[in-house]
Amino acid sequence: MSDRNLDWITFSLYICLVIVGWLMIFAVGYDDGYEAGIGNFFGTEAGKQTIWIGISLVAMIFIFIIDWKFWQTFSTIIYVLAMVLLVLVLFFGVKIKGQVSWFRFGSFAFQPAEFAKFATCLALSSYLSSYGTSFKINRHRLIALGLISLPIGLVMLQPDAGSALVFSSFLIMLFRAGMPSSYYLIGGFVSTILLLSLMYPIPNVLVGMVLLSVIIFAANTKKTLYPILGSIVLAAASYFLVVKGYTIEALIASFVILSTLGYLLWNDRKQRLVTIFYGFLIVGTVLAYSANYAFNNFLKSHQQVRIDAWLNPEKPGSKELYQVVQSKYAIGSGGIQGKGFLQGMMTKLDYVPEQDTDFIFCTIGEEQGFLGSMSIMLLFLMLLFRLVIIAERQRSSFSRYYIYGIAGIIFVHFFINIGMTMGLAPVIGITLPFVSRGGSSLLIFTLMIALVLKLDSNRYHI
Repeated sequence: MSDRNLDWITFSLYICLVIVGWLMIFAVGYDDGYEAGIGNFFGTEAGKQTIWIGISLVAMIFIFIIDWKFWQTFSTIIYVLAMVLLVLVLFFGVKIKGQVSWFRFGSFAFQPAEFAKFATCLALSSYLSSYGTSFKINRHRLIALGLISLPIGLVMLQPDAGSALVFSSFLIMLFRAGMPSSYYLIGGFVSTILLLSLMYPIPNVLVGMVLLSVIIFAANTKKTLYPILGSIVLAAASYFLVVKGYTIEALIASFVILSTLGYLLWNDRKQRLVTIFYGFLIVGTVLAYSANYAFNNFLKSHQQVRIDAWLNPEKPGSKELYQVVQSKYAIGSGGIQGKGFLQGMMTKLDYVPEQDTDFIFCTIGEEQGFLGSMSIMLLFLMLLFRLVIIAERQRSSFSRYYIYGIAGIIFVHFFINIGMTMGLAPVIGITLPFVSRGGSSLLIFTLMIALVLKLDSNRYHI
């Protein structure tokens, strides 16, 4: 690969983010009484990160040397190896913070879920670009979704909900490959019902679905009778729900009137509309009760607390809420220009747990302020925008899908990590790519970007 073909913009953005990450990790571990020295330095977190940066750069050179076709040819083997590692970690991994997610070899620790993201991206890209694969065929859609679902299931057994959530980023790649938009509408509906059923009593959610159905029914007819019936449903639900407080009565009253409305619409040749919305109500009811049951019976207690702290931030006393509150204080205390490098008091006094990994953005906010925080976000947005440009100029379908997959992974990490430091997303342990401390994370993200650069540099030879 010649220098002329290397995308220097993407490479420069990568280097900038790595440097910023190292500086922030150094700031978190900095102590006024710290005595400089090679031996002491490499025992610190910043020193360890320096070693990982060196390893990652060597790995990047390794990627540049290998022929790009290797990754497409052996993508299936790499994927199988990643799945085997996800199984083995369940039996031979070490337990850290309630999760069996790591292999430990002395002082070296490796998280196979990080490697699985890279492997899944390769395998999925290879499958989508293979001859004969078409999303017009249901079997091909199911195979693609199966390639994503397998690592999600294995990671959830650890259990690591944060890493499992990242695999949903591959839906961006599938959309680019031609996955019907109806799948995403259904996914949005399911996600909305699941969240609402955890935030509010289930009868209230069901009443809300009934009322929404009535409004849409009424909007699709010119007869005045139906809007009148819709108003009756609204009045009945409001009376029982607000005045009486008996949500089950509100539900029964709503369904009785909705059944009458559905019968009238059926006779008015609105059969398709009735079928859709009765299906909407039935599926919504099943999802609401299933989400509530799964939340109370399958999630670990710390996972329940994290989700509850996110959905109900007004509840006091939880550790996760304390983290988010302190993170907000740290970010807000930085003001416009920040307190200055190594001047963050909340950082020095460890007010925010995990502030060099999951919550490193709050360190940036405190020391570099609004301008520094926006600069980091701008670097990520520029990187994502650049990845889309690179993807669209590829001649190889494998290269195009792979780069979209990497862009999706980085976007989900970036969006959720910054979101959870501000209380906009649940605290689920997702790192900020290239910035957070962590050898496995930095190494795998470096491999991802290195292969992007390698594939792009060979686009004219495909």
